[in-house]
Amino acid sequence: MAFNTNFGRAGVQAGVGNLDDGLRAYMCRVFNWMALGLVITGAVAYAVAETALHALFFHGVALPNGMVVQRPTLLGDLAIFAPMVFVFVLSFGINRLSRPAVQALFLVFSATMGASLANILLSYTGVSVARAFFISATMFAAMALWGYTTRTSLARLGSFLLMGLIGLLVASLVNIFLHSSAVSMLSSIVGVGVFTLLAAYDTQRIKVSYQNMAFNYDAETVARLSIYDALSMYLNFINLFQYMLQFFGVRSGNND
Repeated sequence: MAFNTNFGRAGVQAGVGNLDDGLRAYMCRVFNWMALGLVITGAVAYAVAETALHALFFHGVALPNGMVVQRPTLLGDLAIFAPMVFVFVLSFGINRLSRPAVQALFLVFSATMGASLANILLSYTGVSVARAFFISATMFAAMALWGYTTRTSLARLGSFLLMGLIGLLVASLVNIFLHSSAVSMLSSIVGVGVFTLLAAYDTQRIKVSYQNMAFNYDAETVARLSIYDALSMYLNFINLFQYMLQFFGVRSGNND
């Protein structure tokens, strides 16, 4: 389904129909890119954790009690921080990068995120990871659908969600020094709530912003911006999934 960038030249009824068709196509594009990113992330995470690539990113360290834990190598440390670099590049290059460049960066970002999340497969049992993933996916899909269909404006949630994100960041930094299980549990509860609501909030935001894009941007720009919206939804899901692991994840004993 192609984007129609000439709504202003058509009649009102035809314009509304084209806008609706374009919106559905745009949302499908956003979620298809998000899904592709998640597939790449999962595949890379599995490859790093379960294949010969493991030795490039982790090495075993024997503890005094005889237990062997997995610690990241230099490449593993780089993989942990690499996704943040790609996010910054994508964010600051929103008006400078071409569509192929944005698409390529998103795919590479998804792969590096997979390498950085491989530790999850080492730290938790496969069953508990799968359980947390499917619960997260179900909640995310339900909230995204609600955000798309509801006629209630969710814009007022923006300030609340921003405060929640700031609170989570502060709590994470503080808990580096406190190592408090209570703070960790509270952060997990808040994190699940914030990123669940963000699934609905960002879906509605994307829906509303498309109406402006369709009238004012060409098809190339709209296609490029769909990657940025996919990135937002991808990050919401990844964060929700990681917080869900705090509740449903079962430690495997392969890592501490």
